[in-house]
Amino acid sequence: VIEDDVEIGANCAIDRGALESTIIKEGAKLDNLVHVAHNCEVGEYSLITGQVGLSGSTKLGRNVVMGGQSGTAGHLEIGPFATIAARGGVTKSIAGGKVYAGFPLMEHKKWLKLNATLSRLLEKKT
Repeated sequence: VIEDDVEIGANCAIDRGALESTIIKEGAKLDNLVHVAHNCEVGEYSLITGQVGLSGSTKLGRNVVMGGQSGTAGHLEIGPFATIAARGGVTKSIAGGKVYAGFPLMEHKKWLKLNATLSRLLEKKT
């Protein structure tokens, strides 16, 4: 089911629902090379950039933003107004209204601190 004002880029694959419908809600925008698996629900006004993959039965809330090459495991929910940075790997349901990054997925500020700490540790070894 594709609602009004949805934009779907080139070479997107949207799988037909097996038990329930796959739904792309009003105003959603899918960039090129996006895969939406069976029974997924993409919330209103969500933005999904290039090479994103949604596994089966994933439900995105309203205004979710997913950066390039990010992806989800199946049967989970992403809360409204959540942002997932590029190459973020969602392995469990997450709350909305926050920015996430990395794999395994964590809040973006924590991910930045982790990478800074790792960088400092590498500098100390040399």
